[in-house]
Amino acid sequence: MYNFIYMKLIINTIFILLASLSGYAQSINSGKSEVTFEIGNLGFNTVEGSFKKMTGEVKFNPSDLSNAIFDVCIDASTIDTDSRKRDEHLKNEDFFDVEKYPKICFQSESITKTAGKYLTKGKLTMHGVTKQIEILFTYLDKEFEGAFTVNRYDYNIGSQTSKFMVSEEAEIRIVCVID
Repeated sequence: MYNFIYMKLIINTIFILLASLSGYAQSINSGKSEVTFEIGNLGFNTVEGSFKKMTGEVKFNPSDLSNAIFDVCIDASTIDTDSRKRDEHLKNEDFFDVEKYPKICFQSESITKTAGKYLTKGKLTMHGVTKQIEILFTYLDKEFEGAFTVNRYDYNIGSQTSKFMVSEEAEIRIVCVID
């Protein structure tokens, strides 16, 4: 009789621990995670680039989206367009001003499932400006892939007089891998 009660107590404790683990933050694999972008240049060229060093908190369980959270940042100084001169220019106060604004962050407010994908709505903070955005993403084998478009003027990145040199909108792609 005591063995049965003891065994039941152990099984219940294990079940509670496993159930609670689904709400814990998952670690971001910074080495495999990145944000890439494409933006028009000179009206006929496209510049591709990336940001690395993704950090933050991810809580995601597809069967419990009400407790899902993305609170993720990237290091703005890691911008890489395969041109050291351009990267240094993008880091200065004309564009990202990485000394003053070292992080680009997204904080989710809601996550829903839609047409076989997921949609997160939240706040993107970049260059000291916070705006509401939506990111449509997929999730498979601990990997999130999402995409959205951002207007650089909404975040005061680059002057509007540079419109000929750099397009207004950039296409953003996110790959976030969790351990």
